Amino acid sequence: MDALDRCPWCGQDPLYTAYHDTEWGVPLHSEHGWYERIVLETMQAGLSWITVLRKRAHYRAVCHQFDPTIVATYTEADVARLMGDSGVIRNRAKITAMIDNATAFLNLQQRFGSVDAFFWRYVDGVPIQPGRHQMSDIPTVTPLAEQLARDLKTHHFRFVGPTMCYALMQATGLINDHLVHCHRHRHLTPHP
Repeated sequence: MDALDRCPWCGQDPLYTAYHDTEWGVPLHSEHGWYERIVLETMQAGLSWITVLRKRAHYRAVCHQFDPTIVATYTEADVARLMGDSGVIRNRAKITAMIDNATAFLNLQQRFGSVDAFFWRYVDGVPIQPGRHQMSDIPTVTPLAEQLARDLKTHHFRFVGPTMCYALMQATGLINDHLVHCHRHRHLTPHP
């Protein structure tokens, strides 16, 4: 392992450290990326993130690269196919939420012009920079995450509680929750 300072949650697993170093907290502006992240965060409920991360490539392969226009058309046969696939998290409620959320995602896209615009309006287009020093400083829920969860539910999303929404905000760069000593923090902090 290299000598870079990292947030302690990513440990020593190469897959986890690569995710931490290249993706987590990086501002996301891809419509396709937003749907994928929503699916993965909903799949995580009650599980560790590394479990979901290890299944991500398989999800991409069996879920049409997370294309919401295709996933929204999934039928009961697709639910059965996924329930029989050991490479995914075989939770019927989460699988049907993935399908329902594809429809909600497309409706949100149509209403706001882009899902990216919908999410970034919560932070006025600029990532929140709290400057946290230790893991105990990082909350699991904030009032903004609670508002986002309420709004997503209004738009018919499922499995989108405030804890999931805060994790989504962190993962997609709406908030820079890399600890200040982490080598990624300075890369994701705007410099005057």
